[in-house]
Amino acid sequence: MKLKQSIIIALVLSIIGIVSWELYLRSQGLYPTIDDNEALWAMQRQRVEKATKNDILLIGSSRVLFDMQLNEWQEQIGIRPIQLASVGSSPLPIFHDLVNNTNYNGTIIIGVTPGLFFSTTFPEAQPWQWPQSKVDYYKKRTYAQISNHLLSLPLQQNLTFLSDDQGVDGIKLKELLGKIKIGNRAADPMPPFHEFGEIALDRNLKMKQITVTDTAYANSIKKVWMFFGKDAPAPDKKSTVEFFLKDLKIFKERGGNAILVRCPSSGALRAGENLGLPRKDFWDDLVKQADIKAYHFEDYDQIKNLTCPEWSHLSAKDAQYFTTEIVKIMKADGALSHFKTN
Repeated sequence: MKLKQSIIIALVLSIIGIVSWELYLRSQGLYPTIDDNEALWAMQRQRVEKATKNDILLIGSSRVLFDMQLNEWQEQIGIRPIQLASVGSSPLPIFHDLVNNTNYNGTIIIGVTPGLFFSTTFPEAQPWQWPQSKVDYYKKRTYAQISNHLLSLPLQQNLTFLSDDQGVDGIKLKELLGKIKIGNRAADPMPPFHEFGEIALDRNLKMKQITVTDTAYANSIKKVWMFFGKDAPAPDKKSTVEFFLKDLKIFKERGGNAILVRCPSSGALRAGENLGLPRKDFWDDLVKQADIKAYHFEDYDQIKNLTCPEWSHLSAKDAQYFTTEIVKIMKADGALSHFKTN
């Protein structure tokens, strides 16, 4: 009898604690979000196994995630792309996986963020290790991991306290403890970083509206870009281009259609890209060597003046416009000739 009462009391206290914590977080303006983790990426990667020549894959860095909106793609061509882009990442590891570990011979849109595409082929470097870890997870994941992720999704969609956000927006114990200043403990030199996007189950990502309306919020993200750009290593154009062209040759030989896209950037970040990775030496040369369809935002009047609120990604509204226009441009140029036209 006492054991039964103890169990009941423990359950009641647990429920009270969970509900109280959830209500507190929501009172602070927080709300449930889906974690863009390796398991979510793997769900989309699984779809490639059954993809046909009539499908489209999107790869690249966070600019492809923010700027390529799946609804607008579907409206334009009748196909909803598979979103495989990865934040802070070179597209080369994922392209390598798709070319060498699948038989896919449809269309792959490859986002070129100069500072990441041309960064490195060193396996331990962040731009390479992050996307490669997703590929490795997909190859090695167990049925238990798959089941655990599927069961977690309804909880992630309804419970704020399960958020796995990191940095200034993190609410996990590790993140909260990291915000406590104790004695002379060295502070993290990186400026506070906000999670400024919201992702859906199919990995369609949109910028939070606060990034557009709150200048201080956007400026805090700009400081992070400046922090990373200040001591960024020199690009490794030779090894990255060679690695890409080798895989591209295989993909083209089996009938694949690869398309390069340079999404918008602006402000001081764009100035830094122009200085450190000038277009004629990097983008133009890559396009010439690859000999495939390629689209740079600066070349088209309707999209060349789009401004990124935090210099690197488009607002949700502008991303929808950009996607619609860039797909129209591709269709008019014959890059998507086998898809429907409006």
